[in-house]
Amino acid sequence: MTDTQDERKVAVRLAGVFALRMVGLFLVLPVLADYARHLPGGDSASAVGLALGVYGLTQALLLLPLGWASDRWGRKPIIYFGLVLFVLGGVLAAWAPTVHWLVAARAIQGAGAISSAVTALVADLTAPTFRTRAMAMIGASIGLAFAGSLAVAPWLYGVIGMRGIFLLTAVMGVLALVMVARGVPNPPPPAPTHSASHGEAERRGFAVVLRDSRLLRLDFGVFCLHFVQMAMWVVVPALLVAQAGLPVSAHWQVYAVAVVVALLVMVPLVILAEKRGKIAAVYRGAVLLLVAVQLGFALLAFFPDRSGLWSLGVALTLFFVAFNVLEATQPSWISKVAPPRYKGAALGVYNTLQSLGLFAGGAFGGWVAQHWGRGALFLACALAGVLWYASAQRLSPPAEGIEEANHGIGQ
Repeated sequence: MTDTQDERKVAVRLAGVFALRMVGLFLVLPVLADYARHLPGGDSASAVGLALGVYGLTQALLLLPLGWASDRWGRKPIIYFGLVLFVLGGVLAAWAPTVHWLVAARAIQGAGAISSAVTALVADLTAPTFRTRAMAMIGASIGLAFAGSLAVAPWLYGVIGMRGIFLLTAVMGVLALVMVARGVPNPPPPAPTHSASHGEAERRGFAVVLRDSRLLRLDFGVFCLHFVQMAMWVVVPALLVAQAGLPVSAHWQVYAVAVVVALLVMVPLVILAEKRGKIAAVYRGAVLLLVAVQLGFALLAFFPDRSGLWSLGVALTLFFVAFNVLEATQPSWISKVAPPRYKGAALGVYNTLQSLGLFAGGAFGGWVAQHWGRGALFLACALAGVLWYASAQRLSPPAEGIEEANHGIGQ
């Protein structure tokens, strides 16, 4: 067996670990708001939004510390630790008798923030020539996990209920543990480094990426994208019930069609844009589409007579087109724009802002929905998109970013 075959196996298994954990998190997205409203304390939209988004907060707080811990104590022990927290959180969520216990359980799930450790393990076990493909496999696994979860979650909700879904997420965490223990080799020991110089290099790396306006614009973009994603799902399930007459257990029909159509549009669009050097235009166009979709949802929320299954289905399909384009292009931009010596720091900040967006979207979205209504929530999402679009106007295409970054390193 060649080294590339070994690396491909490792990449597929670690992508599977990512997917199992992300499915566990995404499965609850389209149904948790409906379930939480039937628990004691669930009459508060703020509490429901917090239950949706709090895992993003604990994940954001622990992404960097657990990444650093994996440097010191090893990748696999930290991954085991994170997956055990994820399993415990799933079991606690299945038991949770109130919304407040559910918030605590979701916080524990999010605390298993293993993204940095898994990504570092991929880098440890693959050669530089194969590493980009390995990271692409992980990115694809996350996208498929999101799409598949939205499609099957409402059906599962009708069959095994929310408690059954939480227990299923715990089982997925156990499967991921077994996959890491039995299917992933131990990485070679790191080369010895002087702790003071290593710490100084880390601090310098974060200083560099936090001063780079291109990286900051991309970080702001991923925050806005996941803010909108999580805020929407505080109210979208209820909107489908109230204004389209579709029970939650049947929402999979809408999500499945919307996701499949969006993928059929997104994949050739991104490939064509890459080939013709138009990725920046497609990126900004997707942000504008995201704004238009939020304004459309606001219109449907303020004027219910205009809504219905077809209107909401079209709006969701357009949302997934915009979301998938942006989710696919932004990590690529980060990896191309970031100075080569500080890609790890750049991705760490990027992933942290992504998680903070999930938390802020759930918490703020729930608060706005409770005090101002669904239409105001969608207007707030549209405003976030407008600010993002304004920020993206001065964002140079990836090729220019690479050239400038390399120039800066040589100075």
